[in-house]
Amino acid sequence: MKKNKISKNWIYRQKRDIYVKQSKLEGYRSRAVYKLKEIDQKFKLIKNNISAIDLGAAPGSWSQYLSSKIKKGKILAIDIIKFEEIENIYSIEGDFTDQKKQREIIDFFQNKVDLIVSDMAVNTTGNKNLDSIVTGELCLEAMSFSINNLNENGTFLSKIFMGSSFNEIISTGKKYFKELKVFKPPSSRKESKESFVICKYLK
Repeated sequence: MKKNKISKNWIYRQKRDIYVKQSKLEGYRSRAVYKLKEIDQKFKLIKNNISAIDLGAAPGSWSQYLSSKIKKGKILAIDIIKFEEIENIYSIEGDFTDQKKQREIIDFFQNKVDLIVSDMAVNTTGNKNLDSIVTGELCLEAMSFSINNLNENGTFLSKIFMGSSFNEIISTGKKYFKELKVFKPPSSRKESKESFVICKYLK
């Protein structure tokens, strides 16, 4: 399929998408917020006084939701793309896998954190297998970071794609966490191969 045809299909789909319309009405920066909201409603991840990190936060809708729910805790958001500031959020521009950025994150909290979330995915190339592999690598990087920086009762939430990395992600999660669930929220598009992995309680 030609690129301009893909773009036209995307624009048409966006215009018809009820979640896109709802996000604009409610002041969220993207429809992705409803995925986090639905996951939170099902698994009760976000509490008023927790510490949380949003990996790959741009454009910021997940951070907006975190900010609305966490009033007495600390929240940090990081992305390689600069995005507009959000109330109650400490933002870092950069790659979370960079050692200097990780030190900045650790220095901000001074302790292990309660929740790490990641909606990271590569910009699609049109090659679904390649996109799945690279996004899977991002998830594994985020999981490794979480294993080192979550407290023992902490939770790691990440986007995953069904594909070649799926089994490795699940087996790694089960190795280091006591509980693991895979969930596809209702707001995730039916044609999308994405799901989300929820890992709780470090071993």
